[in-house]
Amino acid sequence: MTGRRAAVLTPEARERLAQAVGRAEAGTSGEIVVMVSRRAGAYRSIVLLTALVAALVLPWPLIALTAWSAASILLAQAALVAAILAASQNERLRMALVPRRLRRARARLRLADGSALAYEALLIATGAEARPWPAETGGGLAGIFTLRGRDDAAALRDALLARPRQVLIVGGGLIGCEAASCLRDLGLPVTLVDPNAAPLARGLGTFVGSVIAERLRESGATFRPGTMVRAFEGDAAGHVALARLADGSTVETNLVIAALGATRATGWLRGAGLRADAGGVTCDAACRVLDADGVPCPDIYAAGDVARWPIPLYGNRLIAVEHWGNAVEQAAHAARNMLAGPGEQRPYGHLPAFWSSQFGINIKLVGLPDGADSVAVVQGSRASRRFLAVYGRAGRSIAAVSFDQARWLPAYAEAITAGDPFPPITDATDRPRVEMAAPGFPPPHRAAPARPSAETVHV
Repeated sequence: MTGRRAAVLTPEARERLAQAVGRAEAGTSGEIVVMVSRRAGAYRSIVLLTALVAALVLPWPLIALTAWSAASILLAQAALVAAILAASQNERLRMALVPRRLRRARARLRLADGSALAYEALLIATGAEARPWPAETGGGLAGIFTLRGRDDAAALRDALLARPRQVLIVGGGLIGCEAASCLRDLGLPVTLVDPNAAPLARGLGTFVGSVIAERLRESGATFRPGTMVRAFEGDAAGHVALARLADGSTVETNLVIAALGATRATGWLRGAGLRADAGGVTCDAACRVLDADGVPCPDIYAAGDVARWPIPLYGNRLIAVEHWGNAVEQAAHAARNMLAGPGEQRPYGHLPAFWSSQFGINIKLVGLPDGADSVAVVQGSRASRRFLAVYGRAGRSIAAVSFDQARWLPAYAEAITAGDPFPPITDATDRPRVEMAAPGFPPPHRAAPARPSAETVHV
């Protein structure tokens, strides 16, 4: 290599890495704090605050159902990066630290153990937490699980080893559908309840989501669309036994997966004078966190699930993206800006994307379908379960999704980024006719207490 210096792990750093990975494998949760010394430049130390369990979200629920743990690999990778940074910069790796309060005026973090940590630049990457089932409607019963981090996966896997007689999944988003797919592969009886007409309807619309509904039923799962769970009831031992639905029916179950989405881990920021709430931490285009007056903080940045920022391609809507690809790219971009001067802050350009494997189909999406007024199948067909569909709004292409047709996706991603007309490619020799339809997005959720003008990208 020329012009760059490779970071080499010292024996001491290798030992720290081994200890870190050991703690991760043992199930340690909390935060990693890496203090990095910059020998020449504005910052002598940078603090990166990230939750092992909350920020490193599961790429798929399969790890809950098998002996192999992808979460352990992710944790090991995180520990490796932290150790390399610490070794190459002669600073410290500190783990299992939980933040309790941010004191911006003093540039200090108050930690749960009573100690304090000073910083010159702070990166908030505390991620998100699974939304639990409300306690007042049965959330305290045994046998009700959420699926977000490694501990969640391990607990669910242990419960599944007992071969529950009926699994109930509440929510037909990515986690709910992937869990249903894995459970059916294991031969377990599954019922999935969702208020929408099709799985993934909020993210992809019912026109595309209906394909997953067909595969869900073909797998042997029971799909209950258009209704929702009102409450759970338990047996004499306090274990979940029954779900009461809004349509008046009931479902007997002894294991529930509540796939209700997530809330951002921002509680420790109360009183810090930042634009932060359960919906995330608001940033500018350079990943700098905004204070209560909307002014970017020059020393505080955010990245990953916890961050929401304006995307020019979608009218500068504030968007929080829950997918790990964004977390990796945004963290790298924020780090560059943290080391740059005030006049060298670069905007973060990211086209939201995700992928999912479920019911034998590999699904990949680029862009934001939400708000589309049209969708067009431009490759393959829904009947074959192999197709690529493009979403349009006001005559412009804004997103594309592929079902086992990912090789075409990069071309459409370029068209979306360029703002090409909808549909962007109509003269393909292997597609003489383009199927057009309404996306079929469900109406917005019912009014809730006032929230910031922000969105979360999830399906």
